Amino acid sequence: MPTILVAPDSFKGTFTSVQVAEYIAAGIREEGLTAIECPLADGGEGTLDVLLVALNGEPQFQFVQGPLGQQVLARWGWVANQRLAIIEVAQACGLNLSGCTPNDSLRASTVGVGELMIAALTFGAEKIIVATGGSATTDGGRGAIDALHGHETALAGITIELLSDVTVTFEDAANVFAPQKGADPATVDLLNQRLDSLAMDYANRYGRDPRGIPQTGAAGGLSGALWSAFGAGLYSGADYVLNLVGFDELSKVADAVLLGEGKLDEQSFLGKIVGVAAGRVQDRPVLAVVGSTSLDLAEITQLGLAQVLIATNPSELLESGKILSQWLTLRG
Repeated sequence: MPTILVAPDSFKGTFTSVQVAEYIAAGIREEGLTAIECPLADGGEGTLDVLLVALNGEPQFQFVQGPLGQQVLARWGWVANQRLAIIEVAQACGLNLSGCTPNDSLRASTVGVGELMIAALTFGAEKIIVATGGSATTDGGRGAIDALHGHETALAGITIELLSDVTVTFEDAANVFAPQKGADPATVDLLNQRLDSLAMDYANRYGRDPRGIPQTGAAGGLSGALWSAFGAGLYSGADYVLNLVGFDELSKVADAVLLGEGKLDEQSFLGKIVGVAAGRVQDRPVLAVVGSTSLDLAEITQLGLAQVLIATNPSELLESGKILSQWLTLRG
């Protein structure tokens, strides 16, 4: 009986990766095939949930300052036996917490992320994982750095690991991502000037210039700020999670791998989970179920995918599992 590894990311703002895996796996099983559910994340939305399950952690809650100064109840994770804190940037300053206007894109701050890191320190964290995707900010991490003032000594004694779903450098953060956060061309210019000024400030203060370093542009430059100030490690969120859940080993015992995410687009080639995971599968067909795609057939093939189906609701996700199971059975 063929076995399919069902390893989707979340469909942003719609379904968690756990839900997507459950729906698709149910369709596969209705066709008489075996499904192994392996929810994934790439450092963006949903990473906290996946890591809490993988590491047997417990959710915690903390009121912090949101991107526009509002009070936000943010969820974070604590793994007591490892003295490990898991922070998802989107919980404190996600796009859903901003109006995404030009003014909002200029004002949006990472202060709340710094406050979550302070909460982790009060728990006695020896390591902090920060999932950087999904932010409304392009403040170059200045808000977080200001919030962490006075805690520098404590932070110097712990490990900080930044999980990114992009490879963009600090100086390109505004050009690449700020328009998605509400910035118009004039605001992008202002943000570029601010990022350049911050980079020089970080280089002078900490001796580490984030410009030109891949992944320092994540969360609007937050990752570059934490890299400069505290020597935080920069990691591909996709590879980090794939390693943690044993994706390579699971894919080897499956007859096919079924990936998924909310949208396939040009960023799928720049560190998003489908592109990274597909590149790690050997000698197995790789399929995908997505909410939408802007890629043409040649680009889909270049990404390493044999088939792509569109699904936007539970019944379509269930049906996609059936269709891809039938495709695999007919393929032999």
